[in-house]
Amino acid sequence: MTTSPSTGPIPELSAKAAAEFLRRHPEAKLVDVRTDEEYAIAKIPGAVLINTLEQAQEILNLPKDTPIVFHCHHGMRSLQAAGYFREKGCTNVFNLAGGIEAWSLDVDPSVPRY
Repeated sequence: MTTSPSTGPIPELSAKAAAEFLRRHPEAKLVDVRTDEEYAIAKIPGAVLINTLEQAQEILNLPKDTPIVFHCHHGMRSLQAAGYFREKGCTNVFNLAGGIEAWSLDVDPSVPRY
């Protein structure tokens, strides 16, 4: 977990817990913060890729309490992204621990590993 003096720790979800969370919360957003090249290799169905300021602004325009699960390849960039969005006022952010790699191993083996 990463912490911010004003917001506390960013909750992390295992791949299995994230899958269950997304199933139980259809209003939640799964946000991919990887590069276009990584996204072309593998993607989690339903994830929204954001890697531009314009795309980030779309997330910031959502209601501030929208549940958002961030993911990247292994979980480090997404942890930083979750912290950034938390600092911008999003109040219900999570990090997918282990990233798309963990998702492929623990939830959906059809998602390519790289």
